[in-house]
Amino acid sequence: MHNNDLQQWRGGRVAVALSGGVDSSVAALLLKRAGARTEAFFMSNWRGDEDDDVCNDREDLAAAAAAADVLELPLEALSFAGEYREQVFAPFVAELKKGNTPNPDIFCNSRIKFRAFAARARELGFDAAATGHYAGIMRPQGDEGGSLLRLCKGEDSAKDQSYFLHRLTQEQLSFAAFPLARKHKSEVRAEAKAAGLANWSRRDSMGICFIGKRNFPNFIRRHIPDNPGEMQTPDGKVVGEHRGLHFHTIGQRKGIGLGGAGEPWFVCGKRKADNVLQVVQGGEHPLLFNDEVCLTNAHWIAGTPPPVNWVFSARLRHGQEPASCTLAEATPATAKIIFAQKQRAPSPGQSAVIYDGNICLGGGVIV
Repeated sequence: MHNNDLQQWRGGRVAVALSGGVDSSVAALLLKRAGARTEAFFMSNWRGDEDDDVCNDREDLAAAAAAADVLELPLEALSFAGEYREQVFAPFVAELKKGNTPNPDIFCNSRIKFRAFAARARELGFDAAATGHYAGIMRPQGDEGGSLLRLCKGEDSAKDQSYFLHRLTQEQLSFAAFPLARKHKSEVRAEAKAAGLANWSRRDSMGICFIGKRNFPNFIRRHIPDNPGEMQTPDGKVVGEHRGLHFHTIGQRKGIGLGGAGEPWFVCGKRKADNVLQVVQGGEHPLLFNDEVCLTNAHWIAGTPPPVNWVFSARLRHGQEPASCTLAEATPATAKIIFAQKQRAPSPGQSAVIYDGNICLGGGVIV
């Protein structure tokens, strides 16, 4: 049984998180067409510093209001700025200070959209909270898996966003609705255009969840001071200076500031003990690749870890084709992934997400 059948919401009350983008707008459109009593909510969750004139969501709010007007839906603005700063942004900054490369969008989904927003929707008497994510929810047929809900990849493999949703719990999935589970992006834009939605051709949002796209180094300097150190090759040769390990990620090419003869330079490691950024020349350098990844802060959607030594697949970043792997270890909080082929640039702080076919099992933070 699929929770992706929109007819199940006929007559029910569904709260849609309307961002101003085309995806959430079409999610609301599809729910309304299916007979759901649909209401829209705009989340304004970033409260910047007084001099933070880069980030404002007035444009997004205006786009959401325009979409709600066309869809003839009530729209209410909600703010979870306190929750976002405490539960997403503060941990994000703390990980950067450690020299890691965290992914705040993953925790934004599990802690803000499907915890804080969903809790508000429950309080208001809604039956589900919907978003424009390209992902699905299903319950296995027959006795297989009992009553467990499964998070599935979206049908549009190029847009699948299950990677960002892998920390959702059974309770969160039971209250979630993903109307775009079976849609392709081209269909979504066509639906929006036919419905008269002005955002049908609007660019997809980029950047940090609720903060948006911006000059990352300048933004981070508001919260973490520069901490210069040496850039070295693996044999210890000093080739330059970096402004702080938190500005860099494994596999990075642009923004290093190294040129000269030979192949381009890439970040291959961070020596946090003496604040050294390790770099190599050439995108296929062996030190950029690894076939083992250890995870901490793991989360398993079924509530228990998957079996070890079974063949699964895993992504080390969104948009990557899942690569064949096995789990050498899997506990409620940790895991060790062994890939069939070496993977490029596993980055501490990023998330590895594990799949069994189209089913997302969960994942954890790369150590």
